[in-house]
Amino acid sequence: MNIAGGGDKIEFRYPFIKRASSFSAASSSFSSSNTEEVSFDYIIVGGGTAGCPLAATLSRNFSVLLLERGGVPFSNANVSFLGNFHIALADSSPSSASQPFVSTDGVINARARVLGGGTCINAGFYTRANSGFIRRVGWDARLVNESYPWVETQIVHQPKLAQWQGAFKDSLLDVGVSPYNGFTYDHIYGTKVGGTLFDRFGRRHTAAELLASANPEMITVLVYATVQKVLFDQPGKRPRAMGVIFKDENGNQHQAFLTNNRRSEVILSCGAIGTPQMLMLSGIGPRAELQKLNISTVLHNEYVGKGMADNPMNSVFVPTNRPVEQSLIQTVGITKMGVYIESSSGFGQSQDSIHCHHGIMSAEIGQLATIPPKQRTPEAIQAFIKRKRDLPHEAFKGGFILEKIATPMSTGHLNLVNTNIDDNPSVTFNYFRHPRDLQRCVDGIRTAAKVIQSKHFTNYTKCDKPTVEKLLNMSVKANINLIPKHINDTKSVEQFCKDTVITIWHYHGGCHVGKVVNPDLKVLGTNRLRIVDGSTFSESPGTNPQGTVLMMGRYMGVKILRRRLGKAANV
Repeated sequence: MNIAGGGDKIEFRYPFIKRASSFSAASSSFSSSNTEEVSFDYIIVGGGTAGCPLAATLSRNFSVLLLERGGVPFSNANVSFLGNFHIALADSSPSSASQPFVSTDGVINARARVLGGGTCINAGFYTRANSGFIRRVGWDARLVNESYPWVETQIVHQPKLAQWQGAFKDSLLDVGVSPYNGFTYDHIYGTKVGGTLFDRFGRRHTAAELLASANPEMITVLVYATVQKVLFDQPGKRPRAMGVIFKDENGNQHQAFLTNNRRSEVILSCGAIGTPQMLMLSGIGPRAELQKLNISTVLHNEYVGKGMADNPMNSVFVPTNRPVEQSLIQTVGITKMGVYIESSSGFGQSQDSIHCHHGIMSAEIGQLATIPPKQRTPEAIQAFIKRKRDLPHEAFKGGFILEKIATPMSTGHLNLVNTNIDDNPSVTFNYFRHPRDLQRCVDGIRTAAKVIQSKHFTNYTKCDKPTVEKLLNMSVKANINLIPKHINDTKSVEQFCKDTVITIWHYHGGCHVGKVVNPDLKVLGTNRLRIVDGSTFSESPGTNPQGTVLMMGRYMGVKILRRRLGKAANV
């Protein structure tokens, strides 16, 4: 499909990346001999964290069509540079790499909408899963240990430790989060420095770059290709995936089909929000919910969209009397109480951005808005802005200590709002519904406060040792969301946790193994349909999941090739 002009080739970087509007049977090198239809061995829906390594791997032996609803990250300065991290999240325009959504709990979140997925808009921290996770999901440990380095050698870097992160590391050790394990990708109790997608020049490397490992003769990547549903034929009682319908950047519809081989597959890699949504729009899900929206039921499965979870996070602002450099997460404290402690610095308040939400690192708003939209009165918003302007400036020169629950026991659900794939579904995470989660948050906040009070931090920030109440009071006043505050927020750590909960985008579930997919991640009750992404997880792996989701794409690609070809697999 040679359609791109010179400008497109530069922007898209690889010759096999095309605009969706270029797609036609006549221009495809994969048309079958018996029909004019375009047919592929594998159609992958979602060119994100898992989809890119999966597509690159499968293309070594088979024809692959990778469909991504967003554009490319390569020429996007908001994606490419660490200093613009918060701007990418603040951009809510239709062409943005991030698509904001608000959970019914009221916490603003973000979904990726770009080739490379979440690796393009996250904080870049890279770590492997804990060994227990690999055992629990039943993966082949040897293949896992081959798949991680395949990712790491291409896009992962050892960070140059920022001074802020060094002070944070020393403070973690000071309060007993030990031993110090140095720089490592491994998940080990204590304090460590992990990998990062940002190189020493502050430039981000994403999953999209893993497509450099693809066989360019066997892969077609279409951007601005929004898949609307999976197509099935049902000659018997077991639905068989045939292909997909997608629309291009001009709104025109196209169909892409699998070859007739029974081992060809449609693979969904749309993420924890997008995959359950795509299944239901394709007719697989709870019958009653599908009928409400007049979606024909292909297969009833009451578990699609159930078991949604997000790792609740709370942040404590660190006041400082000195300017600090920008740093995203480099150091992490892995505690034995089920809490991870991380930190960022230097994403402070500016007058021209006070109306924006800038993600977890934003002192201005963080995860704006837990008051439902109908209750966001002009008066409430003006009061919110005034409180921002009245905040002590030193609160924003510094950074944040973040504490995150490792494996939340609280879960929720995802439901369709309408049949428009461009619209977000309704998602509920039920943060802190389980009392164990709330207790772990309390423990984590108390540890975070001790870290800030440590002599290593006070020596660095040039601030007097703050009291816990002062720290919590400053964090509550900073209004990281619009949840109504309680007068006991700074007296009750439990209330502080509930009222200041935010996200770090580690949501998962909705298509659990044993309920929606089998252990090989094939969709139960169907043929030729598989899911490869975090929607199949019942817990978020490691301190940060992206490393494992990247590995998962490579792992499943190799596993599929080896099962299909044996020793002839070209991996």
